[in-house]
Amino acid sequence: MKSRAGLHQELRHRILSLSDVTERQNAGIHEDAFFVGGKMFMHIHGHGHCDIQLAKDDQERVLAEGKARPHRWAPETGYVTLIVREEEDLEPAMDLIRMSHRYFADKLNLSRMQHQ
Repeated sequence: MKSRAGLHQELRHRILSLSDVTERQNAGIHEDAFFVGGKMFMHIHGHGHCDIQLAKDDQERVLAEGKARPHRWAPETGYVTLIVREEEDLEPAMDLIRMSHRYFADKLNLSRMQHQ
């Protein structure tokens, strides 16, 4: 069984393995903020408290399915919250993180194509 710090490091490693992801540690109120194409798509407070921004329709579906809970301060922007407490929480968290990454990466690619 991994410690909370070990789970946090595993989660960071998995997020950073996604294409074009960069990290800024201690970015404002977020201990670890993750960006794709300059857009922050998620951040972590403490060990495992993940705030993930989704497309509004994805956010509604994820909340209805009970896969996450509404973000405390910014639910209107598509954010959901999920806490990674144990190893079994890593993959469900990564499912939502990949969904967010894909959404913002696709938006970035679309805007690049429109400007070519």
